[in-house]
This record gives sequence, structure tokens and C-alpha cells, in this order.
Amino acid sequence: MNNNIKRAKTTIDQVASDAGVSTTTISRYLNGKFEYMSVKTREKIQKVIEELDYRPSNIARSLKSHKSGAVGCIIADITNPFSSYIVKGVNDVCRKNGYQVLFSNTDNRPESEIESIKSLLDNQLEGLIVNTTGYIDDYLIDLNNQGLPIVMADRCLKNRFLLDTITTENYDSTFDCFKFLKNQGYDKVVFFTLEIGNNSSRYIRHSAYIDAMAKLYGIDGNHFTYILDKNNTQVCRNYLKDLKNSYPNDEIAIFAVNGVALLNILHSMKQEKMEIAKDFGVCSFDDWEWTSLIEPGITTIAQDSYKTGVKAAQLLLKRIEAGNDGKKKYSEIPPKLVVRGSTTPYRLRNSNG
Repeated sequence: MNNNIKRAKTTIDQVASDAGVSTTTISRYLNGKFEYMSVKTREKIQKVIEELDYRPSNIARSLKSHKSGAVGCIIADITNPFSSYIVKGVNDVCRKNGYQVLFSNTDNRPESEIESIKSLLDNQLEGLIVNTTGYIDDYLIDLNNQGLPIVMADRCLKNRFLLDTITTENYDSTFDCFKFLKNQGYDKVVFFTLEIGNNSSRYIRHSAYIDAMAKLYGIDGNHFTYILDKNNTQVCRNYLKDLKNSYPNDEIAIFAVNGVALLNILHSMKQEKMEIAKDFGVCSFDDWEWTSLIEPGITTIAQDSYKTGVKAAQLLLKRIEAGNDGKKKYSEIPPKLVVRGSTTPYRLRNSNG
């Protein structure tokens, strides 16, 4: 008989009958309550469960315990490697602690975000982790006020202290990167980003850029902020050509707001037959695996997205099990600057070579 069919037909009554105990004893065993159960009985039950390939119904157990054992996780863009590591971190922690995770990808669309949350709530969620678009703050705050534990992962609310949040430290790490580029001898640093909108991570990194340009270079960074279209590299190619034509004698470093923007930049440079470090210095937030493989290596700010997912899940389970009251926790995970050859100015490279 097919194991899946066999498992579906096996009931707790059958397990109890084959083990020679009551269904109450089986229920206690499944819930880890061994206080009044002998080792012999536990071993017998385990043997029967294995022989019958029995798995308890999560739905039936949730009806009795009034708990579903399910948490939701909303991801803004699952195609982004950063997001996939958040997902892995969340899933690893929840699975280890006996929780099922229901995931939904919103493609960075606020309307899809609300629809996804409503759909997941139909599964009697015990809590929710949100990598938000940044446009539904009031909706999330209202859900939390109704008693649903919510933890923000990576992206935070406009008022970051209203909900539990685990994120990367964005401002200081970005500012320090511009200090590094200044010390490298770059005449200008330009900021390439996708649409910032209400994306808190992009906004904070751009704020650090504006402040750094004013303090380090004495210029208005808004004049050197370029908005990319991730679906059209021609936009980026035009920016690159304009920079080369406008500042032919300057050493210019490009800072990419994240790995998606970096990909757009590198594709555009290749199409324009421009060389990394020679035509433009290049650095980026996000240390994706391939950044060390592209010659001469891309300087990055490496953030630990897996750890973000782990900590978000741990905090959510704590809220579920200990209560959703009390002061909300806002925690930043420090990234690190990984220096590679893409940020050695060409004239300096030649003088040393």
C-alpha cells in the first residue's frame, strides 16, 4: 500500500488500539507529556507509530488546543537572494520548534501584501513575520493591536519602534563606506538605487549618502542620485555614459543600494564595454556569492540575512509563547565592509603597478 494513503487512513484510535493504551495516552505522548508514562509504554507507542507510519493531523490538534502551530511569513521579493536567506532562517527556527511556516511573496506590491496577509490569516496564524513593502504600516499596527504577534524582518515601519523589528544596521555602515571611498582617493561618489519609495533600508542608506556627501565632499548628494529601472538597463547605460562625458578626468565610484541594483550596473557596464575600477569604482550593499568571483572582486557591505530570519523567528515565537504585551524590540544586526579590487582607483592601481 502507498505510504501516503496508509498514513492518511491511520487514526489515533488505531494507534491506541495497536499499542493497547487509551487515546488520551497517545495524545499525551504526541504532545511530549511523559510524566505519568513508563519508558516501556513510550517505546511501545513509538514502535506502533513507526509501523503504521502515523502522523497526527495538525488541524485536529489545533482544534483541541486552540492553536494552529502555524506562522505566516510575508516576503516582498522572493527572487532577491537576500530574501531567500531570510526565508531559510525563519523556516529553520520554526521547524525546529514545531511550527509550520506559510510563506507568501508580494512582488513589492502593497495591494498584494494585504491580500496575502488576509489569505494567510484564514489559516489561524499564531504570528506573522513581515518583510514589508513599506505602505501598509497602519494595517500591520492594527493587526498587532488586535493581538496578533508581528515581527518586521529587515524593513521597518516609519516609526520603527511600534512593532518588533529585526534589521540590518544601515546608516553607520553606509556612511563608513563613503569614508573608505574618500580615503581611497575618489573625486566623486554617486548613488545608484532602485525606486526608494517607502523602502526603509533604501531610504536610510540614501540618507547616509546625502549626509556623507555634505560632510566629506561638500556637495548635495541629491544631484548625484540615480534611479534605476531593474527591467531596463538602458536607463543605467545612459547614466554611465553621461557621467563619463561630464567628468572625464575624475575618479568616480558608484555605490549600489543593493545587489539588484549592482547587477543592473554590471550588466550596463559590460554592454558599454566599461571596465570595473578602470572606468568606475564599484561597491554595493549585499555580498552575494558571485561578487568575489567577478574580476577584480566587488567591494561590498555584507549583511547577514540568514541571521535576520533566525532572530525574527526567535522573537516571534517568544511573543507567541510568552505574550504579545510589553515594549517592542528594535534590533540591528551589524554588517561588515568586505574590501576587494573594485574600489582601488585606476590611477592608484597604475602608480603601484
